[in-house]
Amino acid sequence: MTKINYTNVAIYNHEKQDFIAHQHMVVDTDTGKIVEVGNGSSTNQVIDEVSDMHGRFVMPGIMNAHTHITSIPTYWWNDGKEQRHSDSREFNTMFAVRNMEDAINHGITYIRNVGAAYDIDIEVKKMQEKGWIKGPKVMTSGKAFSITGGHGSGGGYEVDGVDEVRKGVRQAMKNGVDNIKMMVTGGVLKNGETPDDIQFTSEEAKTAVIEAHHKGKTAAAHAQGNAGVKEAVEAGFDTIEHAFDIDDETIEMMKAHGTVIVPTMNAMYAIYKYGENTVPDWAREKVIVNIKKHFASITKAVQSGIPIAMGTDAGTPYNGFRNESAYEMELYVEKAGMTPAQAIDSATINCARAMHVDDEYGQIAAGNYADFISMQENPIDDISVIQHDKDVYQNGTKVHAEAGVEASKQPQMSNQVSAAI
Repeated sequence: MTKINYTNVAIYNHEKQDFIAHQHMVVDTDTGKIVEVGNGSSTNQVIDEVSDMHGRFVMPGIMNAHTHITSIPTYWWNDGKEQRHSDSREFNTMFAVRNMEDAINHGITYIRNVGAAYDIDIEVKKMQEKGWIKGPKVMTSGKAFSITGGHGSGGGYEVDGVDEVRKGVRQAMKNGVDNIKMMVTGGVLKNGETPDDIQFTSEEAKTAVIEAHHKGKTAAAHAQGNAGVKEAVEAGFDTIEHAFDIDDETIEMMKAHGTVIVPTMNAMYAIYKYGENTVPDWAREKVIVNIKKHFASITKAVQSGIPIAMGTDAGTPYNGFRNESAYEMELYVEKAGMTPAQAIDSATINCARAMHVDDEYGQIAAGNYADFISMQENPIDDISVIQHDKDVYQNGTKVHAEAGVEASKQPQMSNQVSAAI
């Protein structure tokens, strides 16, 4: 057992909505968990090493509640030309492994993957847990559920009618998924449909939720247009992905059901900014029609106190697994009226609660896993600093070191001979 006392550290506290200076944090690298957080540097724990953090700012690792690890970010491919997908299981697996490494190197320590061709995220999760690949921890959804020919049907389960939905969800859970993802409406990146196109009936949607919740699993609904969002909320989905168009009635429904929104604002914004001449015109046209009401809807949700869990839709055009998660948080501040602290909460404690893992993730506290990022600058002053290079820790072990930091500012380790030896 190795216990490290990280001293002289400013630790983010979501209850205080700020970083608290002059703190210490004791981590057990065998369990990967935090065993103590407190003021000053002294501790009653038997300590093996001390690390002086020189006042660095520490917050929980970034959690991203909406990713597609088997999709290829546009910046990898053919000088940015829009060719994101391959039908090959082998290529999809390679994309996933590479995306996982990009994510952890940029401070993303836990993802909820909400749709993976060939159920690849289930196997990737096993590889990550065994230490065979580098990457964030994974909450899996396997293949998403679509109607025949519907949104996402190319790599998902195609089901029609209550009985097929029930059978399909049960099969997905047998395969080992943690979450059920259902495409309740149409979307942007499929031709011949719109975000207002409701694809599953309310009975089909409710069946998926009932089956998932019966086995203690969560359920996420791709729902963009207003009527589809309402159907998904009424069906009892834990999270609504995207939520392009919500009104006051939708807000009240969400409050009554305890619904969480995962906005994926950068999925729209990146196509809007960078997609001309690479993303198909029919897709950009849908973005142009919907982006203003999407951002207005998320602003309304923030003002109304609806919980927001950060998610990017990583794997969509120009929206990958590097600093896009941190940039999504900046968009929440600049485009949806969040404070920097609220944006941090969206990517930490709110995600943990939405994913039902808040007993061990989402805050720097005793009993939680020691997944955290360490920065020289304070994100409360400027949320964009989370996009800068940073030290990344997973289970108490540094897995990515910030480049170019002066040696004097790097955490300094010193061995302590414990009183028990």
